[in-house]
Amino acid sequence: MADDKISKESQIEALKIARSIQRPEQTKAQTRLVAQGIEKGISEYKKQQKALARERDKARKKTAKAQAPEVDIKQTPTTATWLIGLPWVLLVISCAYIVVALKLFRAT
Repeated sequence: MADDKISKESQIEALKIARSIQRPEQTKAQTRLVAQGIEKGISEYKKQQKALARERDKARKKTAKAQAPEVDIKQTPTTATWLIGLPWVLLVISCAYIVVALKLFRAT
């Protein structure tokens, strides 16, 4: 019997091939068995091709991932470190500016 997983196109193609190689003394049942064997062969071939396509896709993704530039994570914290001290530096500079300004106003 035909397997439900085998497509109609594969079944039709297998039947065409079985009829093209049919011998004159061969019965319809024998031709049907030959067609089923051809269907199985076609489905096995398709499975192998799908597996090979998956392997090629995995290899392609692996090489693409290896060729992609790596982001250096250590750069992010070092750039943020000086930003933490920036408000304190600005506070000290503004306080110094105020002190100098007050001394200049008192001097006059």
